[in-house]
Amino acid sequence: MLAKRGIFMETLRTRMSRRARILIADDHTMFAEALCAYLEKTFDVVGLVADGRSMLLESVRLAPDVIVTDVSMPLLNGLDAARRIREQTPEVKFVFLTMLDDLNLAAAALELGSVAFVLKRSGGLELLRAIERILHGRSYLTPSLKVGDWVAAKARARQFSRDLTKRQRDVVQLFAEGRPMKEIAGILRLSEKTVEFHKHHIMESFDIKTNADLVLFGLKYGLIAVTPEPFTAPTNVQSAS
Repeated sequence: MLAKRGIFMETLRTRMSRRARILIADDHTMFAEALCAYLEKTFDVVGLVADGRSMLLESVRLAPDVIVTDVSMPLLNGLDAARRIREQTPEVKFVFLTMLDDLNLAAAALELGSVAFVLKRSGGLELLRAIERILHGRSYLTPSLKVGDWVAAKARARQFSRDLTKRQRDVVQLFAEGRPMKEIAGILRLSEKTVEFHKHHIMESFDIKTNADLVLFGLKYGLIAVTPEPFTAPTNVQSAS
């Protein structure tokens, strides 16, 4: 297995005229640092960020070729952050590396074009293959995620984007994370009155009665994670053949 991994990594380096620049976005520091150590053997890892808004800022400053991002992150989830980055810099590629084996989220991610959706329980070699594929303009969906009714999943993904505006998704995520009104207003650079208006409109439109229901709504849309994701060092995971 180690020999096979070495041959693949050497082939990958040979195929590329230069080492691709990678930005890692994950709010679990130990996992992000282990992932950095693993990927920098093949690529230039130009930065590590721990939330979606930092991912937005650093994508402009660092100009990465690929962003490897979690889906569930504080302040702004990886999927919404990727959508906004793609609007500004459409050439950036994305790998969504997540514990969420949700076909609807995968479909929503793949709506962005040539992206990869890889589960954190996958092997390191699979991640390298996914990066190689998107660098060549193709998409990648982890084989361990059962496709099922892909047409229906893509339809749900489009609805995922339409049901809430960009600003509404921001408000839902931050409230669902338990952040107070004043902090949310500061993060979004809005008045507290405007934030309250957005919250009221969302709760009224979607028949949300309580803050607990708002958290459940955020979970449904993949804006927040159900539980903290465990640390898994990619260097210790054996890949499938």
